[in-house]
Amino acid sequence: MNKLIIANILQRPVRSLISITAVAIEVMMILSIVGIFMGILNDTKQRTNGIGADLMMRPSNAAAINGMGGASMPLKTADYLRGLPHVKAVSPVNAQFSMGSSPETIFGIDFASFDALRPFSFVEGGPFQGPYDAIIDDVLARSKKGGYHVGDKITIFNHDFRISGIVEAGKGGRKLLPLDTMGDLTGSSGKASIFYIKCDDSANSQQVIDEIHNVHGLQEYPVWTMHEWLSMMTPEKLPGFNLALNVITVIAVIVGFLVIFQSMYTAVLERTREIGILKSLGSSKTQIISVVLRETAVMAVAGVIIGIAGTYLIRTILLHSTTLQFEITSKWLVQGTLIAFGGALIGAIYPAWMASRKDPIEALAYE
Repeated sequence: MNKLIIANILQRPVRSLISITAVAIEVMMILSIVGIFMGILNDTKQRTNGIGADLMMRPSNAAAINGMGGASMPLKTADYLRGLPHVKAVSPVNAQFSMGSSPETIFGIDFASFDALRPFSFVEGGPFQGPYDAIIDDVLARSKKGGYHVGDKITIFNHDFRISGIVEAGKGGRKLLPLDTMGDLTGSSGKASIFYIKCDDSANSQQVIDEIHNVHGLQEYPVWTMHEWLSMMTPEKLPGFNLALNVITVIAVIVGFLVIFQSMYTAVLERTREIGILKSLGSSKTQIISVVLRETAVMAVAGVIIGIAGTYLIRTILLHSTTLQFEITSKWLVQGTLIAFGGALIGAIYPAWMASRKDPIEALAYE
């Protein structure tokens, strides 16, 4: 039976290859979408946590995701915050979401106060020297063929900026502009979208939050500890995140199911005489079903292996040509494999059942 299964796969190589490719594409769709989504999410968490703040203060109507809300808080609010007990440093940031070459959040910063939260580690160059200077991280610098270097031009918000410094990744945005320049470019001069606050001791965070909410005019401003913000950055708590994953998964499963169903249905029709011979030799319905399902399983396994290999290839290409982070986890490797494998077997059930019901006399007489 094993030799028969392999022979059946090799007899129609093009059809078998299409079935294997369908399963591979299904696996790559699932793992790639999950990998990109989770990579972006976890990279954002790591870079925000790397800023070095203990607290984040946002406008009352701001979204949890950095850059998704406007800059509406007056910069002078920072002076009030710096005067509160247990506040060591306050840095206003104007974070703006951009849909340029790729989705990203660009930070407008006051260099001195932002550096005070946790000092930058410069790989090349140094702080801003003028209003149209920019600082980028080393991940972005490597993403361009030949790399970016200090003195190079980079276009941000349709304006040319000179790169004054390249820093190690992990501290806020990949592109950092002077705070005043960001305000001028986005029509939000004198405003901030986030205040990052560093306490003299992280144990005093709640006391600082209470003090902020006791300041007239700041009662409605949400203040989160970094731990609270990080706990919100999960697929379950982000609107539409899991929905998008589920939609992609369902589409991928439907594609794989239909291709396998069509392939095995056609195969059963073409092997009517073969099935008749097997039944006349004493093969039971269960054995006939087993042959069809085992043949599908072999192609599904091949498709899964190719799909996983293809996903790692996509990951390598993206990591070397873009700033997107691509995260492949063992959990989703297992889930993607089971989804693709299960979908393929389900697609073969009806053709297998149809094969098992063929009358051996009619099958042997089939031309």
